Amino acid sequence: MEVALTAVRRVAIDAQGFAARARRGTIAEVETAIGRLSCVQLDSISTVDRSHRIALGGRIGAYPADAVSQLLRQGRLIEYWAHEACLLPAEDWPLFRPAMENGGRRWYGAVDKTHPHLREQVLDEIRLRGPLGSRHFEGAARQGEMWGWKPAKQMLELLWNHGELVVAARQGFQRLYDVPERVLPPSVLDAPAPPEPDRLRTLALRAVRARGALTERGIVEHWRLGGGVARIRDAVASLVAHGALQRLTVEDGGAPILVPSGTELDRPRPSAAVLLSPFENLLWDRPFALRTFGFDHLIEVYKPAPQRRYGYYVLPFLWRDRIVGRADLKSERATGELVVRAFHREDGVRASGALDDAFDRALDRLRRVVGLETVRR
Repeated sequence: MEVALTAVRRVAIDAQGFAARARRGTIAEVETAIGRLSCVQLDSISTVDRSHRIALGGRIGAYPADAVSQLLRQGRLIEYWAHEACLLPAEDWPLFRPAMENGGRRWYGAVDKTHPHLREQVLDEIRLRGPLGSRHFEGAARQGEMWGWKPAKQMLELLWNHGELVVAARQGFQRLYDVPERVLPPSVLDAPAPPEPDRLRTLALRAVRARGALTERGIVEHWRLGGGVARIRDAVASLVAHGALQRLTVEDGGAPILVPSGTELDRPRPSAAVLLSPFENLLWDRPFALRTFGFDHLIEVYKPAPQRRYGYYVLPFLWRDRIVGRADLKSERATGELVVRAFHREDGVRASGALDDAFDRALDRLRRVVGLETVRR
């Protein structure tokens, strides 16, 4: 069956669960939204707000600021490496146990060799005192290094990567670590890791359900799986053969698209007007975003100012079934304003009253999520 890119695009948008209008979300809805998305990326930049708050706010509206910390503390969410460091449903802990046994992503260096005594010291301190962050431990960071962590922080990261600690809450954006048995329920901790073929099938199915439509390459990128497409090819073939996924040929002749079996392809145009986080799930697979939306996604926060095309913290603007512009925004918390530094329409998008109204609605919804009083354009 050959499908149009428009149909693929609408399926992908609808799968995200973007709210059509401003609303207020609950803690339970935060948990449900993360489960629906499979994972939500965390990022420390707060120029507008933390990325996960922007992403979740686009789905459920403004929600309690401590919602994620409460869900972490109650053992209903975990943080671990997925696409990047992400919020995940706690019941998915066993899926990531093989990664934990392999040491995670190893940004913590060789602290287990340079300071081996710290492992038990850190664990003993947390067992005695309860959840602690890196600031609770002594030791100076190495000067002049962007990622120059003090040894105790490196050890905390090592223990978290290995699954010997979990993130039990956040104060501001600072992690508080605890031992897993005090946070996660026994049903999660005692569940065995599935055999690798089953684990890959589960991850592939979760990714496609969460994103609505993906290529095999997109599944790999969703979870940042090592081994490339070859690693998941048998898992995808099994899911297609057993009727869980459907493989579609697309009119542009590009790579086939995978959708959950039974997906309705003849859909009305979505109505949402949403400002997307730069780290939005919908845009994780940039070649797919370019193919389906005609949108070349750029993240320019790490570029020197003279090299930026659109601005520092730029949010793509999704309206109906297209990404029609990019908004360079900043939260001025002292004055309670969401400031529009610039808005760049995409090529071929004409100025109109309808576009202005949609952008105003999106800005107003975002400032509610962030907790600001007004928008300044």
